[in-house]
Amino acid sequence: MAKPGKTMSSSMELTFQPLAKTFEDLTLDSGYGDMAGSCRSSVLSLSPSHLDTPPPGALWTLQQAVGAQGCPQCVTERAGRHVLRSRSWATLPPVEWVPWTEKDVGTVMRKSLPTWEVSPGLVRQVSSYLGRALQRVALEAQRLSLRCAKCTKQEVQAAARLVLSWALAEVFVSAGARGLSQYNMSAEEPWSCSKSTLCTLDLSVGRTFRWMLEARVAPVIHEHAAIYMTAGMQALLELLCARLGPVPSHRRGILPQPDVEDEQEQALERLLNSDAELWGIFQPYQHLICGRNAYGVLVLPACLTVYGRRSLARVSRSLRMSELQALESSLLATVVDSITELSALVMNISYYLQRLTALSSGTADKPPFHQGALSWEPGALHTLFYYTQRGVQPHISDSHGIQLTRERPEAWLPPLSEWLRVCVALAEHRHSLTVDSGDVQQAARLLLPGVDVEPRPLRVECCLYASKLLEASVVKRALCWNLAFRMLSCGRTDLVDAAAALLGPDGINTLDQQGLSPLMYSCTCGDEAMVQVLLDSGASIDLQVPGSGQHAPSAHPETRYWTALTFAVAFGHTSVAQLLLDRGADPNGCIGDEGTAETPLHLAAAAGRFPLVSLLLEKGADPLCGTSCTVGGGASLRGTTSAFSLAAAHGHRVVLWTLLSTINSDIVSLEDMLEEGLVSQNTRRPRSGRSKRIRQRALQGALYHSAEHGFLDIAMQLRQQENVPWTLHPWLQCLSTSFSQQCWEVMHSLLGDFPTRQDMYSKELVHEGLPLLFKILKTCQSESTVHQLAAILSGCYGPYPVPPVHEDVAKPHTTLDPAFLNNKEMCDITFLVEGELFYGHKDLVSSASPGLEKLICEASAWSSVPVEVPDIKYKTFQLVMQYIYSGAAEGFHIGKQEALEVLHAAHVFGITGLKRHCELLCSKNISPSDAANVYRQAKVDQATELKTFCEGYFLKNMVTLLDVSSFRRLLLASEDKDSLGKALLHTLTARMQALNQPTTKETMV
Repeated sequence: MAKPGKTMSSSMELTFQPLAKTFEDLTLDSGYGDMAGSCRSSVLSLSPSHLDTPPPGALWTLQQAVGAQGCPQCVTERAGRHVLRSRSWATLPPVEWVPWTEKDVGTVMRKSLPTWEVSPGLVRQVSSYLGRALQRVALEAQRLSLRCAKCTKQEVQAAARLVLSWALAEVFVSAGARGLSQYNMSAEEPWSCSKSTLCTLDLSVGRTFRWMLEARVAPVIHEHAAIYMTAGMQALLELLCARLGPVPSHRRGILPQPDVEDEQEQALERLLNSDAELWGIFQPYQHLICGRNAYGVLVLPACLTVYGRRSLARVSRSLRMSELQALESSLLATVVDSITELSALVMNISYYLQRLTALSSGTADKPPFHQGALSWEPGALHTLFYYTQRGVQPHISDSHGIQLTRERPEAWLPPLSEWLRVCVALAEHRHSLTVDSGDVQQAARLLLPGVDVEPRPLRVECCLYASKLLEASVVKRALCWNLAFRMLSCGRTDLVDAAAALLGPDGINTLDQQGLSPLMYSCTCGDEAMVQVLLDSGASIDLQVPGSGQHAPSAHPETRYWTALTFAVAFGHTSVAQLLLDRGADPNGCIGDEGTAETPLHLAAAAGRFPLVSLLLEKGADPLCGTSCTVGGGASLRGTTSAFSLAAAHGHRVVLWTLLSTINSDIVSLEDMLEEGLVSQNTRRPRSGRSKRIRQRALQGALYHSAEHGFLDIAMQLRQQENVPWTLHPWLQCLSTSFSQQCWEVMHSLLGDFPTRQDMYSKELVHEGLPLLFKILKTCQSESTVHQLAAILSGCYGPYPVPPVHEDVAKPHTTLDPAFLNNKEMCDITFLVEGELFYGHKDLVSSASPGLEKLICEASAWSSVPVEVPDIKYKTFQLVMQYIYSGAAEGFHIGKQEALEVLHAAHVFGITGLKRHCELLCSKNISPSDAANVYRQAKVDQATELKTFCEGYFLKNMVTLLDVSSFRRLLLASEDKDSLGKALLHTLTARMQALNQPTTKETMV
């Protein structure tokens, strides 16, 4: 650990002093008086930018920092005490379920680790660790979402930057951006496949959305937030696998499975214990342990160390090695002696990181910062000093003194680099130009055990604007505005006139840096009295948050174009919304049919606030507002824009039916008006048709989102009550959900709505639907449902006949005249079959049958004894010998009852031509009553052609065969690798893939 003492502080002061003076013009006086020295109140910090993921092991431990006040053994002892203290730390609550299965995790791991034989134990362990990372990101996103009452991709991005290191956060955010780009630009038909498929992800976006809802991350979850969360989690999983690395070639395949599982789990533990970026996020504690590995050693990412940088030569020419080492030591410092020292550390770290960014030759070795600067307010430095100041030294304190507070053990304090990372991420999420005291307090809650701070609400931000780059008049105006906004948000109605005078010509309609007016802040807080006063004083009721960042640089992207009514609805203040609507507020939030922003009704429907939904509809809110701009009928670039889809996606059934009843009554009343001639038919009929089309598209979107997120009841009622047509993907999702929940009646209803033939040969049905249908067939106890499944599977097989078995073109062998068959006078060998003698010719039989040749060789020592042929009937043996002597199947007759026995004999004796001929005979004579027996015999005799034919016959005639007890027993036999269900699945999959041709489908329609 780095504990900058007097000597270290002095050396750093000497090193940094010239550089600090060149930087002096960018800061103001500190205001600390004589204590400050070279300290500055506004210290330049830089914000995270692009950073490539460092290779495995690319983390560097600063040995100087570790040994600043002792040897490495001292660090080990301190780490040991740290582990003992960790037993009293608060832990994260257990997660009941995660939005992925072990199969999903295993799929990603096997793709990322092609040389590994990934064991089930390793998959379970990795899934558990990944769940903790998900929980941490979701907890931070939950706190950040309180600011605008919804969770968007901005909250997930900021949460990832708070929890993860600079490198891991960049991996997380980049993966989310890629997934979202593919989702928006997909060429797939709307609602034709899952969101994960559109994003090319293996983990489920729909299940992640449902998990975020049940975890109460926010009242409203934006679908882009779920995409970012899913893609980021999968990227973390892939990065973990990449750092595990390939299996050494000399270790592959030499260990038994139990040893392989143990070795893989040990390799994972070794990686996590030594990787400071991964170890902390996978721990069960509420606070985040970062900047240290499992042994308590402080570790700095390679992108911030001179030894890990590719452009070392170029950097060394500009910066002295001592300066770089001092920078690294500063980044790993955990405690300071004075606020002067802390200010100097923060200032010089920021300055050097800016220089390193400028000197970097490319993105691979570029530090994770932007060129833009963030200032540190004096209060932020004071708060940070409170958490990082050194405790009382033992040799200074009185041994008999009274200790009133418990000192923080320095062994688990985070390094200064982590404080800077978290504070900058918090300030960036607020779109602020400064790091304030609140950011530091929020960082302390995250980084220190036992610290809790209230989440930051949406309120007037107090910024001192201390930068010298601003003119005095600009600073004065900003401070006056800040004072006026605080006067208007304090609840004092008698200060309105004075505040309006401070705001200038726009008065109380002035917008601050966040794009909000005083009326919007009052609506956010639910201050009904202040809202009334502001409206009476002339506040514009439909004023919108600017859509351009130039006019509102600190505005949250998701609040752009919001009105005061939108804020009141978003935060659930019904009485304030009632007041605004009574005073003439636009119930649609000034969003037209082609608008892309969310209306108040959208937010109320998504949050499930029934009173607000009813109020807005009563005041004339349009449920279809914004629906017509939806791209492809699915999701726009800003996400779902249908109030119906939002209500269905969040599982609010009552709200959805309220919306449906409103739009249905509107359309009916319009038709009545047309019939009565009260409205011009030429002008109104197109709108009626438009409303119906938009309504149908909105309901299809609602059905898709409810199915994707697992709300089975909503999807079924949309289908049954509103007659919304199925598409394949929602149908499959609902069928899977009903099967997992064992809703047999719902499943029966779904099977009755099997999709049309044009969807029958799609990839999704073949690869996902067929396995599900066979699982249901295996476990379902309802006769009617089983017969439904049989009809569906037979329909999937198609109208064409089962491919026949063809004769084998066998290599001809020597033949004899039939007169020599079983001729005692002209034979040279005798066979004993069922106690009867059969005469033959040794050379002919041996050349035609390897099995009989083996029997003849075994009996050659006893030439006078007949060759005994066991386990075969005399008549069957006679037919086999007849085929051998004739050499072909022409004129060779085998009865239906004898075909299976001859097939078995031909298999035992190795006569391939006769075996194939018997397969052909069995396939021609097969019937429902003996089909199961033929299939069993084909499996025993390895008659591949006959087995495949039987499987096709089963699929073609499954409805009829279900009434045959022998077939049902065969179908429902115990699950194993050779079960009939798996064989039928394989055969049907191959059949449907072969039929998946445009010309074939046209012929079949």
